[in-house]
Amino acid sequence: MKITILEKKSGEEDELIVKCDYLDENLSRLINQFKGAKGKMNFYKDSKIVFVDPCEILYFESVDDNVFAYTKECVYETKLKLYQLEQQLPQDTFFRANKAVIVNLDKIDSLTPVFGGRFEALLQNGYKVVVSRNYLNTLKELLGL
Repeated sequence: MKITILEKKSGEEDELIVKCDYLDENLSRLINQFKGAKGKMNFYKDSKIVFVDPCEILYFESVDDNVFAYTKECVYETKLKLYQLEQQLPQDTFFRANKAVIVNLDKIDSLTPVFGGRFEALLQNGYKVVVSRNYLNTLKELLGL
């Protein structure tokens, strides 16, 4: 890896340029560290890197070894796995609902009991997520039920 540091001219904005064949998880983390104070996460949409505030995300879903972030308007892809997202996201806001989904608790409109001791969470976009029995006690604790 080659690192080049250039002195900027007076009045120029600080700039970070990353040249790579592939933006892997380590580079993504590094970019997030540089952005730091803004608190946004980077995702992929139409061959572009897009920065999204985590509070806009309704849920994350793992489908065929790919992880997607869903907002009201868009679906984004991330290179991170669900367990890595669980470690990065605020645990009082994001909750593992089942083995394939992490839900933003602030985006749940209602909870309904369903067959087998599970619950169904209705999200603000109308999508329904099944909360498995394995994660139900954690959900009840987080919601104070």
